[in-house]
Amino acid sequence: MSQLRFFRVVIPFRQRFKHGSAERAETQAVWVEASQGGLRGVGEGCPREYVTGETLDSAASFFAEHQASWESSFHSYRDLADWASAHEPLIDADPAAWCAVELAYLDLFAKQRGQSIEECLSLAPTRGVFRYTAVVGDDDAAGFEETVERYREMGFCEFKIKLSRNLARDSNKLSILRSQGIADDSVRVDANNLWSNATEALRHLSGMEAAFFGIEEPVAASDLNALREIHRRTECRIILDESFSRASQLEALASDPQTWILNVRVSKMGGIRRSLEVLRRARELGLPIIVGAQVGETSLLTRAGIVVAGVAGASLVAQEGAFGTLLLAEDVCDPPLMFGAGGVLDCDALDLSSRPGLGIEVSAEMPIFRALI
Repeated sequence: MSQLRFFRVVIPFRQRFKHGSAERAETQAVWVEASQGGLRGVGEGCPREYVTGETLDSAASFFAEHQASWESSFHSYRDLADWASAHEPLIDADPAAWCAVELAYLDLFAKQRGQSIEECLSLAPTRGVFRYTAVVGDDDAAGFEETVERYREMGFCEFKIKLSRNLARDSNKLSILRSQGIADDSVRVDANNLWSNATEALRHLSGMEAAFFGIEEPVAASDLNALREIHRRTECRIILDESFSRASQLEALASDPQTWILNVRVSKMGGIRRSLEVLRRARELGLPIIVGAQVGETSLLTRAGIVVAGVAGASLVAQEGAFGTLLLAEDVCDPPLMFGAGGVLDCDALDLSSRPGLGIEVSAEMPIFRALI
């Protein structure tokens, strides 16, 4: 019988991060430890009210309701998969919480079998180089320019910027990027559902006079008609994040795959297994993928994202996250799993797939973990 422990992860940011839906100065994440026979698996999830409706409190309630059942019935990967298949509506309501549970058990079961997480999931080893996008929050002009300059010094060429309701402020962001040699089609803009309709969004976006690589969530989540109108008028692909959190939503996109890019965040999707199901169906439909990340993820979710990105293959058009201690005051492992020069994370050099479980060592006890239940 396994034993579970649940925590909140509290790590201060090195600088505040702001966008249209939230402003953060520390992590908002939950942490799960699954132990059995002297081995320990670990998992992480990032509840977001404005993405999936989850909170830290709702995650704690989800854990409390099902803990005893999980501890007594999860003995193998098959048990985990069977429970998830039988309880999809429950996971739909609490995907980040389930993500933490699933990761912890996958890590534990893989370690018990002496396998990597990839082997446990019957996947090929994750190999090669992954290149991450520079993400810049809705900072004032001086702060934005300073952040862009730091990224450029590191060799970044692809940028994602957060928009505001202020056209002059956002146009200035674009001018700063152009002055640093960044082409408009190397920029993704993310509005985090700022505008109430397509007309308002188009007025702002047209005023910026740019052909972006993609436009993420300009209007209310799941307003597909408005999003299609914005695509038609701007000729830019629409990136779905808050509007997309499960495989069943893909059928609504099947008629016009050229309109969309899917932002697949492992926490938001409800773990690795559900993310892989999305990839399989998205590939059939010809939908491109961004493997995204919630702001403040630790190295653990970075590792999970690498698994998904490795499977995405040619469908992968961009990757986000892997900030490690560039954003966090500390990480859960040392050294942290994070990008280097040019936004590159070299999996061959790290050789993560040769080690049991997730292949990263997490400190057994850290002050950043605070008991939830």
